Amino acid sequence: MRHTIMVIDDDEKITSMLRRGLAFEGYDVHTAHNGAEGLSMILTAEPDLIILDVMMPKVDGFEVCRRLREGGSTVPVLMLTAKDEVENRVKGLDMGADDYLVKPFALEELLARVRALLRRKEPVIETSGQRLSFEDIVMDLDSREVVRGGHRLELTAKEFDLLYLFLQNPKRVLTRDMIMDKIWGYDYSGESNVLEVYIAMLRQKTEEHGGKRVIQTIRGAGYILRGDS
Repeated sequence: MRHTIMVIDDDEKITSMLRRGLAFEGYDVHTAHNGAEGLSMILTAEPDLIILDVMMPKVDGFEVCRRLREGGSTVPVLMLTAKDEVENRVKGLDMGADDYLVKPFALEELLARVRALLRRKEPVIETSGQRLSFEDIVMDLDSREVVRGGHRLELTAKEFDLLYLFLQNPKRVLTRDMIMDKIWGYDYSGESNVLEVYIAMLRQKTEEHGGKRVIQTIRGAGYILRGDS
């Protein structure tokens, strides 16, 4: 089955390069040169994946992603940003992006990210009618709601899946490679710190009402869900 990819970027050189590179790999490619045009085309193209630039005139990539998620779209979004800053990465992920890539990038790396995102067509959560809990954290698998100490946590889809993995494996050290394989579907090596960014965001949300830290770093090993501080 041929996958359809939508590229939304106002840089003609990048859209042209991606169009050629993705088409060569066998993808059907649609391009848009600004956020407004992209949002309009998404409705008819029904892409399997969106490659989305952050810095665009009128409607930027953050706003495009926000509107998609508010509209109920679950299509994977790979964000492109020229700003190698944690704040921009966090903002994009918080808006619902699934991954990000900092410009300039190698086409081979982008293609690897694309393949990985497309492999994750099946959701991480397969069990229904159950709840998972650890101390005062309760996750409802049917409603995909998480409550801690009586406060509902507003988690993105990826944050929910990450917390679900920890709740499935309490008091067990999860290596970085294991987490990346389970949540992102591939061995995510190199300079990217997407996992670290997500861990930081998940910690912030689980601790925002005074909850103690339960997602802890085991230096040189990975992360663990445990109750001791």
